[in-house]
Amino acid sequence: MTNIIDRYGIQHACELRSLDLAEKTRSYLPHNELLESVKSNLEESNVDNVSVDSLISLEDQLETALSATRARKTELTMEFVKMLQEKVSATIPVIIGYADS
Repeated sequence: MTNIIDRYGIQHACELRSLDLAEKTRSYLPHNELLESVKSNLEESNVDNVSVDSLISLEDQLETALSATRARKTELTMEFVKMLQEKVSATIPVIIGYADS
């Protein structure tokens, strides 16, 4: 299990470097503003006035925001798993000590 998690962490780190999400997201709207922009642009009364280029830009921003969110979620999950592994490693000697008594 540990090998799988370590391998996944290495693979994920490579993906993050290749995406360079931090650089991409600097020029984009914050997530909540992006969602508001999408909502306002796609309302029935406004949809005819939105250019294709604008929609493509919004799509790119949404994809990047989703990638950044997934990357952060994975990072937090990996930190949590690592913390749990450390707790288990610290607890096993204590449990073995009680079993020997």
